Amino acid sequence: MELIREAVTKEDADALSILAQKIWKEHYTPLIGREQTEYMLEKFQSAEVITDSIQSGMKYYMAFCDDILSGYAAAKHVLEGNTVFLSKFYVESLHRGRGLSKKLLSKVQQFAQEFQSNSIWLTCNKHNSLSLNIYKKLGFEIIDQMETDIGEGYVMDDYMLEMKLNR
Repeated sequence: MELIREAVTKEDADALSILAQKIWKEHYTPLIGREQTEYMLEKFQSAEVITDSIQSGMKYYMAFCDDILSGYAAAKHVLEGNTVFLSKFYVESLHRGRGLSKKLLSKVQQFAQEFQSNSIWLTCNKHNSLSLNIYKKLGFEIIDQMETDIGEGYVMDDYMLEMKLNR
């Protein structure tokens, strides 16, 4: 059985960080290398960063399969343009194909409806074909490309994708 719930506690942040380590090391190491993966995990996916993000208004949604944390999403409302930024969207490889992505996205869409947002947008590594295909299947379209300096000599080379929302 699948369940989606909001992350609110420090224990939730700890669990999300542990899951991020598993997902990122498996999925991103071949794309961006071990060093950049480790750097980005510490900078964006540590328990402390997740806790701070929750406290500053980022909504984290945890996905469970048979009571096992299997994926998560994080989103925040952006006043400029009245959009929602989907900052994080991950499902562990063992649990893919069970509809978790759709269920997580549904929670993010409900969050966007609270603000009557025009769209949901995200960024994705240009070489991450697996994720790009999933995003397109879920209704996102590539609208731009961007390079972002994240420090320590690392650059994220991403597409920006958007899903228009019917209000």
